[in-house]
Formats: sequence, C-alpha cells, structure tokens
Amino acid sequence: MKKYAYIGCLGFIAVITTEFGVIGILPQIAEHYKIGIDKAGWLLSAFALIIALTGPFMTLLMSGFDRKKVMLTAIAIFLFTAVISAMSPPFWLLMLVRILPAFLQPVYIATALSVAVSGADKKQANKLMGIVFIGVALAMVTTVPFATWLASVWIWESSFIVQGAVSTIALAVIYFLLPPMPVKEKKSYKSQLIILSQPTFIISTAMNFFMITAWFSTYSYFADYLNKAKGMDGTMVSYMLFLFGIIGVFANWIAGKMLSWNVPKTTALFLSGTLIVPFLLYFSGDSLPANIISIAVWGFLYSPSFQNASTYMISSVPDSLEFANSLATSFGNLGVTLGTTLGGWMIVAKGASYNPWIGLIFGVLAFLMIILRSILEKRTEKKEAIIPCS
Repeated sequence: MKKYAYIGCLGFIAVITTEFGVIGILPQIAEHYKIGIDKAGWLLSAFALIIALTGPFMTLLMSGFDRKKVMLTAIAIFLFTAVISAMSPPFWLLMLVRILPAFLQPVYIATALSVAVSGADKKQANKLMGIVFIGVALAMVTTVPFATWLASVWIWESSFIVQGAVSTIALAVIYFLLPPMPVKEKKSYKSQLIILSQPTFIISTAMNFFMITAWFSTYSYFADYLNKAKGMDGTMVSYMLFLFGIIGVFANWIAGKMLSWNVPKTTALFLSGTLIVPFLLYFSGDSLPANIISIAVWGFLYSPSFQNASTYMISSVPDSLEFANSLATSFGNLGVTLGTTLGGWMIVAKGASYNPWIGLIFGVLAFLMIILRSILEKRTEKKEAIIPCS
C-alpha cells in the first residue's frame, strides 16, 4: 500500500539524516575535538561498519517480531542517540552513541520495505520500494543540508538537534498511523540463508559493495572536498547539498520507474556516474557554474545508489526480500566504511582533490560484476533451454 510506503519513507528520512547528517559537519567536529578529519570520519565509517557486520543477523533475529514494534524500536534508538550527541559529549561517547542505532538501521529498512510491498505484485513492488527509498533523496534535499546550514550559522551540535526532531516526527507517525503487523508465518533461518550459496546473488553483493565504495570515497567528505578542492565555504556547501538533494529526489523517482522496466540496465546507467563524475569534478576546476553542473550530475547519478543496489541484489533472489535487502544494506554500508576510510587516507596522504579517482577504480570493478552476472545468467538460461529437449 502507498500509505505504508510513505510511512516507511518518513522513517527512512530520520535514518538517513542520522547516518549522513554528520557529513556536513565533520570539519567542525574535527576542529572541536582537535582531531584529524580522517579520525572524525569514523563517526560515519564506524556506523557503517556496525551495520555491515551485524545487519543480516539482526534482521534474521527480528524477523518474527511485529513489524510495527520493530520500526518503533529502531526509530526510538535513533532519537536517543540524537539527544545524547546534541550535548557534545566526549568524543569516545559520541562515537559510542553513534554506533548504537547502527544495529537496527538495516532492520528498519528491511522491515519498512517488507511492509510497503506487502500484497503488491512484482511490478508494483519496485515502485513502492522506490517511494520508500525516496526518503534518502528527501533527507539529502531537506534535513541534511538544513542541518549543515544551521551548524554553519550557529553551533555544530544543532545538526543533531535536527536529527532528533525528524526522528520524533517519524516515531509519532509510525505509532499513530501504522497498524499492528504481526508476522503470521516466519520463514526458517535455513530457507533464508540458502541464498548465500547462489552465485548470481554473491556477484550482485560484490557489485553493491564496489559501487557504494566508489561513491562514498568522495561523498563521505562532501563538505571537506568542496572546501579544500573547490574553495567553498560552509554556507556554499549547504547550498550544494541542497542542490544535490533536489536533483536526487527527481533521480530516485526516475530510477523507481526505470527499475520496473529493466533492473540491470538501470543499475548500469546510474553506476556510470562513478566513471563520469571524477572527470567532471577535475575539469570543472574553480569555475562555480561548471561545479554546479558537476554536482547536479553527481547528485542525479549518485542518489538512487542504495535503491539500485538493493533492487539489483533482490532481483537475483526475489523470494527472500527481507534477508536479501538486509544483506544489501550490510554490504552497502561495508562499502561506506571502506570508501570513507580510503577517502580519509587520501585526504591526509595526497589531498581531497584526489578522492574522486578512488571512485573511478571501484566503479570499474562494479561494472565487471554486472558483466559477470549477465554472462552467468545467460549460461544458466542456455542450460535450462537444453535440458527439456534432452
């Protein structure tokens, strides 16, 4: 139902605001705590690493619980971490409370998607999943840039206040508008784990990992990159985040429709940005108009990345939506961790202007996985066509 998809979308805005809202304030956090930008980047990469390591197990563990209660619990923890973070605690405590919601982030996403597509046919399911994933782009166009802007004109802690406000709204909407949704028939762990032995799923997982690594090697340091490589101040960075998000809303809508037509081709189209954007950013130099165009293209091709990655993985195992999506979230966030780590290392070792070239390398690897899966599927189709005739 569309109603459930929009509720899931609102919660997704809270989730993304919490996970990525820190991106725009990493330079301020580094300055406040007198640490390097690479160490501050662990506020993002540690969050993502916890998701990567625990996501599938947490989703399996919670798969038998009432879906409304699962979503409420997840968002409540996101609210708690925002409140503590806004108090500017010692860095070790800030890191700790950043990690807590990461345990339930993939559970929330998998559950919200499952609720959104319940009872829908396959074609409609991709559109409903697209509505939920629009929450990513909406966060990028509203809460994330607003939090960055507010931090630039006030205090960096205000970014976490915004996160808390969004989580409060999402919590209220889920509580009052989503009915209880107990799981009527829980799948066995064995029936869900079997997808781990399927070659096309393994290859799709690798594609997801490489693609997200490619994007986040630069995007994790969006503010730092635009400041150091492009000479933009905090206010201009918030404007660029706003532009990035506006384009992203449109991109997610387009991607949702295109995925209903052809999943591999749509994924490949948006993945092409990992090859195109590094050259656009390099040749745009210090020209503001050229940089605006580059960032617009970047936002369009990047924004549906999680939606494309999840749909691409699920398309190889369509009967295991929740567990497959939790793995998509898990390996996607492993990509966030690696991309953020490599990006931070590159800034310290060579400079922020080199970060996009990391993305190009991993983008090529992701394309190779798409080609490999295509070859494998064609071979499987040929075998299935031959067997009935023998």
